[in-house]
Amino acid sequence: MEQVSTTTLIIILVVMVLVSAWFAGSETGMMTLNRYKLRHQAKNGSRAARRVEKLLRRPDRLLSLVLIGNNLVNILASALATIVGMRLHGDEGVAIATGILTFVVLVFAEVLPKTVAALYPERVAFPSSLLLGPLQIIMSPLVWLLNTITRLLMRMVGIKTESATSAALSKEELRTIVYESRSLMSRRNQDMLLSVLDLEKVSVDDIMVPRNEIVGININDDWKSVMRQLSHSPHGRIVLFRDSLDDCVGMLRVREAWRTMTEKKEFNKETLLRAADEIYYVPEGTPLNIQLVKFQRNKKKVGLVVDEYGDIKGLVTIEDILEEIVGDFTTSMSPTLAEEVMPQNDGSVLVEGSANVREINKAFNWHLPEQEARTINGMLLEALEEIPEINTRVEVSNYAVDILDVQDNMVKQVRITPKTPLKTSVGS
Repeated sequence: MEQVSTTTLIIILVVMVLVSAWFAGSETGMMTLNRYKLRHQAKNGSRAARRVEKLLRRPDRLLSLVLIGNNLVNILASALATIVGMRLHGDEGVAIATGILTFVVLVFAEVLPKTVAALYPERVAFPSSLLLGPLQIIMSPLVWLLNTITRLLMRMVGIKTESATSAALSKEELRTIVYESRSLMSRRNQDMLLSVLDLEKVSVDDIMVPRNEIVGININDDWKSVMRQLSHSPHGRIVLFRDSLDDCVGMLRVREAWRTMTEKKEFNKETLLRAADEIYYVPEGTPLNIQLVKFQRNKKKVGLVVDEYGDIKGLVTIEDILEEIVGDFTTSMSPTLAEEVMPQNDGSVLVEGSANVREINKAFNWHLPEQEARTINGMLLEALEEIPEINTRVEVSNYAVDILDVQDNMVKQVRITPKTPLKTSVGS
């Protein structure tokens, strides 16, 4: 080493610092890459992405390679700095060289390259993979030895090396990604994706048309009445029953009924019944994601929701489920939420008793109980266990509910005062 000039040693030392910076930047760039974006680029034919993806299949080997290379370079740089310091300033040069090298390594071989790599991981990782791939092959024996010793030490302290963490995202993590991607997609698309993730949390009970609102035709009525109801029906499908909705005999497609009427000379109740489809029943409590698949598998678009005793609770259609994802897109005879609520200047909200509790919670970011009842009227009856009187005040889940109108044994209108600031999206 004495034959090597000081200038040459300084040049080698600078090269060592640059190599250390490359190792540090490569490590940060590789580990900071978006794995899903990388996988997408690799599938689209990017050679650089494929090289990086291959290296990241065994991150333990990649980290071992980078750490071995970085430590060897830093140790060599430390030895060279000591020699240069002694040549220039004698024994005092060792302390001077140590201080200067520590500062240089921290700034130029650690902080700076790692910061740049964290900001631009692809620009650093893709070119680095050209050298890291061959280096991994050349240093594979040393990498294997280091990994083996590391695994043995981990087993000695009780750490299981076989349990690998899954790269799959949980639903909550996926929800966070969708929420944070607001700059990459429209608010509407973002809401649709979040609604898809929420399908399993919502059951058919939450969106079904309740029994008392189901439109049906009693085929035991006189024929003129049946035809009048058929011709004035606002729906594309109508339930056919005998005297009571519990005795359903078929689901009639109005378009099919009119087609049958034009094709056959004689059109009567028997013909109408033959044109009707078999009733499709849906168990109450079925999550929407499951029911959507069942509708598709059974080629059905509408079903009657029944409880454990077979009693009809309501009616659900595939359009109802789709509206949970994309929002209202069909003409409905029922009032919209914007028509059933009226925010007041004092922070309270006037709400119709027939308003859906779940929709109100979504619109105002409230937390009214929605497990036992669908409507505000049902929620209050569940809480009070009796029909309330006008001007009664009820505390429900930290919300003050004032009863304003009661008719026909039903709560018609209330005033709800939240104890938290109002955040409304009604009508948006």
